[in-house]
Amino acid sequence: MAGAIASRMSFSSLKRKQPKTFTVRIITMDAEMEFNCEVKWKGKDLFDLVCRTLGLRETWFFGLQYMIKDTMAWLKMDKKVLDHDVPKEEPVTFHFLAKFYPENAEDELVQDITQHLFFLQVKKQILDEKISCPPEASVLLASYAVQAKYGDYDPTVHKRGFLAQEELLPKRVINLYQMTPEMWEERITAWYGQHRGRARDEAEMEYLKIAQDLEMYGVNYFAIRNKKGTELLLGVDALGLHIYDMENRLTPKISFPWNEIRNVSYSDKEFTIKPLDKKIDVFKFNSSKLRVNKLILQLCIGNHDLFMRRRKADSLEVQQMKAQAREEKARKQMERQRLAREKQMREEAERTRDELERRLLQLKDEATMANEALMRSEETADLLAEKAQITEEEAKLLAQKAAEAEQEMQRIKATAIRTEEEKRLMEQKVLEAEMLALKMAEESERRAKEADQLKQDLQEARDSERRAKQKLLEITSKSSYTQPMNSGSTALPADMPTFNLISESLSFDFKDTDMKRLSMEIEKEKVEYMEKSKHLQEQLNELKTEIEALKLKERETAMDILHSENNERGSSKHNTIKKLTLQSTKSRVAFFEEL
Repeated sequence: MAGAIASRMSFSSLKRKQPKTFTVRIITMDAEMEFNCEVKWKGKDLFDLVCRTLGLRETWFFGLQYMIKDTMAWLKMDKKVLDHDVPKEEPVTFHFLAKFYPENAEDELVQDITQHLFFLQVKKQILDEKISCPPEASVLLASYAVQAKYGDYDPTVHKRGFLAQEELLPKRVINLYQMTPEMWEERITAWYGQHRGRARDEAEMEYLKIAQDLEMYGVNYFAIRNKKGTELLLGVDALGLHIYDMENRLTPKISFPWNEIRNVSYSDKEFTIKPLDKKIDVFKFNSSKLRVNKLILQLCIGNHDLFMRRRKADSLEVQQMKAQAREEKARKQMERQRLAREKQMREEAERTRDELERRLLQLKDEATMANEALMRSEETADLLAEKAQITEEEAKLLAQKAAEAEQEMQRIKATAIRTEEEKRLMEQKVLEAEMLALKMAEESERRAKEADQLKQDLQEARDSERRAKQKLLEITSKSSYTQPMNSGSTALPADMPTFNLISESLSFDFKDTDMKRLSMEIEKEKVEYMEKSKHLQEQLNELKTEIEALKLKERETAMDILHSENNERGSSKHNTIKKLTLQSTKSRVAFFEEL
């Protein structure tokens, strides 16, 4: 009896010592989180906690991923977390990732957080070359990634070299061409500049719309063997099951859409697929490991469920989310328009201020020049007045000398000369005196004319001085009028965000007319997008032609060659699958067995 009691006590004390919680680390595409979880929690409890923390409602796309040795696995919702084959060291680490992909990202991804997580994951897969992407498309995708991160292109801010530290292109693409990082940046920036006006969520959606047309987007590949033992690849994605050659992951040889498949199951390593048409035999393949078959089955069930859901009316929850997303989109659009108007008005005010400042500087320069001209005119006038005075005095002196010469001539004439010699000498002197008097008179007249000319120049200088003073007065009056305008315009940008009239006029009470108008705008955007697609393809082809000469042929990989061949044939992901499904299911099953 005592022994039984002691054993029960030791067991209860052991139970008390066992921890009731454990630590879990969740790694998303852009953050890490840690949670304390109860030992009894199932996968759904942890998954719901993560989704609530992220504010994510479109939970059906995502899952918690972990690794078992070298095989990827997903946390099961109905199984205890610690019952999974996960490392028991704390913290237990899971990656929160997209498990299933949409057929059309624009139609299916409603929340911004869902779209952002998809964008980050697809971008990483392209850079890690898990999704193969042609070089020209890589440059275009990089430009949208830059728009999402940096906003609108501004040459004064985004100067040469601003992308030097960014990882934007797959290493395969960089190594394939004889191009410097500066040359790649130049081509990315050329497209980046064309995305002006796109918000982050719009740029990310454009990225996904291009990426979803890549052949390897959303496809999970598994190595399999058919009955004949031929090594093949099974691709599971949102559209169905696809069979590939081992060397070609781009173009499937056979495709089975989900609406043609009735049942999927596995036994040990053998996987069985039953077509919808019961008259057609089932087809089987073998995988390398049992856990791989478990993963294939999970992906098949999840993708099939989403495939069927897309072809039904949206659930009430999805309808509510889409309605809220439309309202949010309209609100953001109005907010962007308001901010754009404010920005435009601010820029106009700044331009007006700059123009007024430039005009003020110009007027100041003109005033300075007028002052200098006035000073030069005053100096010139003083010099001319002084020169005129000197000339006038010289003229008076010459006139005086002429008068003295005339008196001398008269005195000589009056003097009686007695002898012929004296008379001759006297006549000669008289003649010389007359010539000197004539010469003095001419010089006096010339000096008088020069004095008159100097007086005239002096008058013109004084007139010029008067005009310069008048212009200076006009400039001074203009400057005093311009100054208040300049101060008012400088204060305008600071007041710009407080436009009460605009803010009061914005109402987010959406009526039917608002939603109809929004729908019309969305339809208009779709039409515009279709029109731009042709232009976009032309740009892609132009870039491809431009960089083709720089390609290093010896560095081409098998994927590069396959991309080139598909491009030459004009084949794409969707039209390839469409052509394959034109054949009967029976013939495709038979073809698979014979591979």
